[in-house]
Order: sequence, then C-alpha cells, then structure tokens
Amino acid sequence: MNLPVILIIDDDQQVLNAITRDLKQEFREEYKILSTLSANEALESLTAMKNQGQTLALLVSDQRMPEMEGVAFLSKAMKIYPEAKRVLLTAYADTGAAIKAINEINLDYYLIKPWDPPEEKLYPVIRELLEEWQGSYRPNIGGIKVIGYPFSPKSYKIKEFLAGNLVPYTWMEIGDKEAATFMEANNITNTNTPVIIYEDGEIVKSPSILDIANKIGLNPEIKNKIYDVVIIGAGPAGLAASVYGASEGLKTLLIEKHSPGGQAGTSSRIENYLGFPTGLSGAELTRRAVAQTTRFGTDILSPHMVEEITLKEKYKIIRLENGNIINAKAVVITTGVDYRKLKTEGISKFTGAGIYYGAASTEAASCRDRNVYIVGGGNSAGQAAMYLSKYARNVCIIIRRESLKESMSAYLIEQIEGTENVCLMVNTEITEATGDKKLEKLQVKNCITGKEETIEADALYIFIGAKPYTGWLGNNVIKDEKGFIKTGNALKNSKGFRKMWKPERPPYLLETSIPGIFAAGDVRAGAMNRVASAVGEGSMSISLVHRYLAET
Repeated sequence: MNLPVILIIDDDQQVLNAITRDLKQEFREEYKILSTLSANEALESLTAMKNQGQTLALLVSDQRMPEMEGVAFLSKAMKIYPEAKRVLLTAYADTGAAIKAINEINLDYYLIKPWDPPEEKLYPVIRELLEEWQGSYRPNIGGIKVIGYPFSPKSYKIKEFLAGNLVPYTWMEIGDKEAATFMEANNITNTNTPVIIYEDGEIVKSPSILDIANKIGLNPEIKNKIYDVVIIGAGPAGLAASVYGASEGLKTLLIEKHSPGGQAGTSSRIENYLGFPTGLSGAELTRRAVAQTTRFGTDILSPHMVEEITLKEKYKIIRLENGNIINAKAVVITTGVDYRKLKTEGISKFTGAGIYYGAASTEAASCRDRNVYIVGGGNSAGQAAMYLSKYARNVCIIIRRESLKESMSAYLIEQIEGTENVCLMVNTEITEATGDKKLEKLQVKNCITGKEETIEADALYIFIGAKPYTGWLGNNVIKDEKGFIKTGNALKNSKGFRKMWKPERPPYLLETSIPGIFAAGDVRAGAMNRVASAVGEGSMSISLVHRYLAET
C-alpha cells in the first residue's frame, strides 16, 4: 500500500535517529517515515516523490543546519508540496525565528527540543496536524464526483453545499478528457449537467440539494417526540450550544438551513481565535465542532428551514418548510446573518457565475492565474484576499473609503501590504457587471472625481456587511430597527414587552421576549460579531436553558 510520507531532516545523527524512532513507533502503520541528514538531499527526494505521484503529509525539519536553515528549506519544500504540514524542530534559543516563520512560510508548529516524553509533547501535536491534513487531503480514490461547467450557478450550488457539509467530492470539468469519456460512456449530454455520481455508482442528472442531502444521509428521522432544546442555526454559536446541551444530558436537536459553520465556516483563515497561533480555516473549525457535537449525541437536521415557532402551553412548536412538526421545551436561535446583496446592475445575473457572496472557497481553484476583485473592507474580505492570492494572478480589493484602517484588523492589513499580487482600489464603487454567460467586466467609478473605467474581471467576491436572518420570526419576538433580536435588559423599554412578558422574573441575559426562547451569536442585538464571542454566547445559552427548565 502506498502510504503517505512523513519526511524528517536533521544534520545531527543522534537527534535524527531519536525523532525517527519515536515517530515510527506511533505512526508507522499509517505513514511511511523517511529521514535524511541533508537538506539538499531532502529537496531532491521531494522532487522525485512528486514525479512518482507519492503523497507527502508532513515535513519535520531542524532549524540549524549547515546547508541551509530549516525555515529556508521549508520555504523551498512548500513549493513542491504546498499542502503538506510543516514542523520546525528548534532549540529554545531559536523560538524567535520559529514564531517569525509562522507568518513567512505559514509554519504549522514549532517543536522545541527535547520533546520527552513523546506521549505528551510529540504525539498529540503530530496527530492533530495529520488529522487536519487528512481533513483537506483529497486522494483520487473514488467517492462522490460532480461533473459540470465552471462558472455555472447550478454546479456552484452543489459544490458549495457538499463543501459546506464537509462531504469530500471530486470536481470534473466538462471539456476535460476524463469527464468527456465518462459522459460518452453513460449517454450524458451537456444539457443534463450538472451530474453527480455517488459512491455506489448511482448517476443523477441535475439533482436538487434536498435529493443530495437525502442520499448522503444528512436528513435522519427525528428521533424524539419532544426535545429539551432545539437550536436553530449551526454557526459557531449554534454548534457551541449543541455541544454543551448534548454533553450535559439534554435531548438536543440542531437545525441548519444550508450547511454547518455559518459565515465563519466559509472563512479561509481565522487567525485570532484563542489557542490556534497559526490560525485555522472555518471549515476545519466546523469539522471539529460537528464531530464533537455528534459524539455527544446531538441530532442534526440539514438542510432544513424553520418556517415558524408557535406556543402550546409550555412547549414550543417548530414547523419546518416541509410541514414536519418538532416539539421543544426550549429553543435557542442562532441563525446568524446573511450577506447583504449588492444591488448594482448585472450583479444578480452573474451570481454563481463569477460573482459570489462570501469566500466561496469551492471556486478558488477556478481563479488560478485570473484577475479577481473583492468588494468590502472588513476582516472577511481581507482573509479572502489572502486566500485567493495563492491562486489568482491579481487580487484587488475595492472600497469606498480612503483606507482599510477603520474596518480591518492591523495584522490583515500588514499581510495585504506585504503580498505582491494584492492591490487596493480606494474611493471606488462598482456601477455595473457585464459579460456573456459569466462575469467578464466591471464598470467602476471613482467616488471623488466621478471618473469611470471598465476593467477585465474573471471573478468578484462580495463582502459588504450582513443583515440578521430573522424574517421568518413572528412579531412576538421583539427585534430592533435593523432586525436583530433583543434579549435580556434590552427588552425592558421595548414597545409591547410588558404586555407580552408573563413571568414575574425579568428575562435572562440571552432570553428573548418569549420565555424559554433564547438568542445567541450574531443574530442577537448587541452581539460582538466575533467567533469567540459567538461560541461563548452559545455555551452560555445552555446554562440559561437549564435555569428555565428547572422553573417549568
């Protein structure tokens, strides 16, 4: 069996023998462990491995080596195997260089010598890195395949749904030899696309999202007649609430209208989340959270939309868009926010065909060597720009302000300024998007001079703020003028609250105007709009749910 490779480089024979021995003891059954004393020899080996089609999972390199320093070696190695995880082996005195390398070469971890005992200081670190690598690694070993046109809205929706629900798939573009051969053998015409081929060999032409969800098992039967708590929305707040609810013995149901992770789940890199010094992707955070909540026994329904919540005595009656009814003792609303739509002429016509809301990481590969534009000056826009810069020829951020300083974190601005193929267009707005079957050009105007120009554009990513997803809620849940849900003390002076609120006690901190219905995360008025605060509110909501259940 062709196992993925872990390659170790250290010019000290004794250190090399020790770490090779330790890694073989723990990982030899899953990975092929190779080692060398020479950095130059290692680079030659990597080139040969690449030509032979071998897979590299992890590089472990010493920092102080005579031929070249470890950081320089890893910088060269990542050009050959950009997806492999990178670990720098260093002495305590060199930790400064290691920390600097986190930004310079996206170093995944630095390991300080000695690493004894390996059970505590080596194995957990390496195991976590390998699991993260496995989460994004896509070997050509079957599984779900999708055939379609690039820049096709229908194909985009399917890819976005599969990726958002952490379902691996292989994309086959119409026009490629492999796709053409398959289509001819199965009598598939271009008008039948997109086509999905499931692992069991079933071929479905132009499938609906709900059909795909049913086929891959995302819509299990509702197991309980009554749930202790139903959480609506599977962003960071909802996932945190489900973890704490299920782990504390509550019968917990999590309902998501599209895919887990929310807006955070589409982030290419979250770099300021506590405990992850090298950052992590929104997809990786989502994958871990879904695995965690599932392990504790949370039931998950996705994709399903909640149409309304009504009250019957002490129960909350939740009606789904398919007519199914769910009974709950308590509800936590964590539906988050939707991206605001850009109403400029031509934008809606090419949405999904070169124009995307959010990071749209599924389309990043199609931007290779192309000109990409981003509208918006917040952190999400900055993270997307850095991510897309790995693929695109040029990435340009368009903002109406003078600079990014008021809306974007300093660390992202520094990264953008230090990236050659990322530029900034200030005092600028888009007036029209044009093209044939996909986006081809943008008409832009300088907000100060009024001068207009037409620019070639292969893709446009839009990050112009967000609005709360609360339109489905009735008037009994009090919201502010922007549609965010009011909770706790913010309800006291709200119109109609005193007539609606029946308990003698005041609302709990995250409780809405309906007793037993709570709100957490970005959907709540006054929320901090950070992943960490959403996770905190989600976990806090379960504590309040316990208090509510104890009194009913």
